[in-house]
Parts: sequence; structure tokens; C-alpha cells
Amino acid sequence: MSAALLVRALRDPASVAALNAAGWNALIAAARAERLIGTLAVRVDEGAVPDAVRPILADARRDAEREARQALWEADRAALALADFDGPVVLMKGTAYVAAGLRAGDGRFIGDLDILVPRAGMDDVEQRLIAAGWEWVKEDPYDDAYYRQWMHELPPLIHRERDRMIDVHHTILPLTARPRPDADAMLADAVPITERLYMLSAEDRVCHAVAHLLADGDLAGGLRNLWDIYCLLADADPAKLAARAERHGIAAQVRQARRLADGLYGTGRGRVGMWDRLVLRRLLARDGWGRETRKLLRFGFYLRSHWLRMPPLMLARHLLTKWRKGHRPA
Repeated sequence: MSAALLVRALRDPASVAALNAAGWNALIAAARAERLIGTLAVRVDEGAVPDAVRPILADARRDAEREARQALWEADRAALALADFDGPVVLMKGTAYVAAGLRAGDGRFIGDLDILVPRAGMDDVEQRLIAAGWEWVKEDPYDDAYYRQWMHELPPLIHRERDRMIDVHHTILPLTARPRPDADAMLADAVPITERLYMLSAEDRVCHAVAHLLADGDLAGGLRNLWDIYCLLADADPAKLAARAERHGIAAQVRQARRLADGLYGTGRGRVGMWDRLVLRRLLARDGWGRETRKLLRFGFYLRSHWLRMPPLMLARHLLTKWRKGHRPA
């Protein structure tokens, strides 16, 4: 499986020296599909890379560097737009990793700009961003109302000139989710990156990544998320992390993420249970062309992601509404 090749290459970059042409094709396909090709490119030794592959990895490094510059510029523009906002502006995910020079940011491709602000300040932040050139992406009244009533963030905004998206969060999981992370505690313990911008504490960075992977989503792109977690764990104090995970209501998910991260990217000596193995099967579900496999398993995790986000009756109404609007899971 191509995903297994990717995991092995990230865990042991020297292992790529043994790959033949078919192995390299599968590895590159999986790395692109998981948006980990930039990370792979910065980890492998050029001496172990065939001549035909070097330009591909060189392009990936340049692309990652470009995305990092764009992400930092967007963060700077958001900071400028919110300069007079009376509250902290916390960078999250890839932009925070790159801005702080964390290992998780090495070669990382970065999409949207994600920020966390106090819930009481959401209206103020929204108006300031709109005044600075951001516009709404969600034009559907149902989607807009759903975001505002039940989600952990505003509907996505995109800048009309730069075509870059920003997601403004007031917590890290939907309000209907079973775990209820303490967003106020996250904001209170955020650490400065610049004079105006902050990032989550080392332990809260892990909790956020874990919540996104195991308490919210369907595990699509999960190998990258788990790589983030593996890197972020190195900066977190285990005792503080355990206490923080309890506070945020995701202690079981954090324990599982530690097992999975060690199992795939670490020593692999820890014990894994049946549920861990099922998650691993979902994470590694790619063929030699990088295409997702195990469609039934993927659909099961898709349904689970919605089940985690909302109560059963609300879930049924939401899925029915989306079905009527023509949405179908991939």
C-alpha cells in the first residue's frame, strides 16, 4: 500500500534508498494525496533519491516554502485588520507551526488561515475583517445559519483580492459535539509569537490537533494530522498534557492519538486495541496510485464524524437537508 510506504519513509527516511521505480511512484502518489510531499521532501536525503525524483521533491520544497510565506503574510494582514480588536488573536494549525518555527511546520503545506478569538468578540472580528476586504463564501442561508448557531467558527471568509480564506474560531469543536473543550482556558494560556499574534500552549496544540482528528472529522487526510501530532508531542509535557486533555474532555482521544502516533511514526512498541486497528485501516486506505480504498469503511467514518458532531435527531435532519440539496459523501 502506498500509504504504508509513506509512513515508513517519514519514520525512517533512509528506507527510501531501497525503493524501485514502482515504489517511488507509489510513495510520491501517497505523499501528494496526503499533502505530505513537502514534509517528505525535507526529510529524505537527496543522495538516496533517484535523478528522476529529485525535481519532484525540489518543487515540493519550493511549494511548501511559498505556502509558508503566503500563510505568514495572511497572518500579518489579519493582525493588521484586527489591530484595534480588544482581545487575543491566536494562530492555529499550520500557520502557527511555521510562524513559531516548530518541527510540525517543516515542509508543511498550509491552506486556510485559522485563528481563535473569544466568542464574545466574534461580531467585532467579523466586521473588522469584512471592512478589510474579506467576503463570505457560504451563500446558502441554511449553511450560514447552521454555522452561526451550531458550529465552532464563523462561515468561511475569503479575501476578494488575494483569494485566501480565513476561518475564525471561538472554540475547537462544534457546539453540538459531545466533548466541550475549554476555549477560555486555551485563550488564557496562549503564548505570544509576535507583539499581536499568539499560538496555543504546547499541550493545547496537541489537544487541538487530536480533537480535529479523532473527535470531529472522518479521518480524511489523517496521516498528515497524525504527523502533526507526532511532532507536537515532542514539545508537550506528558503530565500537563494528560491534565489538559481531561479539562477539554478528550482524554481518551489524546491517549489513542499517542498510541497511533507512536505506532506509525515512532517506535511502534506500544499496545494497540481493536479500535486503534480500525482507525489505522482507515488512515492507510490508499492503493498504489494514491487513491482512497475501502469505500465502505470510509463511509462508516463519514457517518461517525456527523454522529460525533450532533445528537441523533439533529443529525438526521441535517443529513436529510444536505441530501435534498444534492450533497453526497465522496
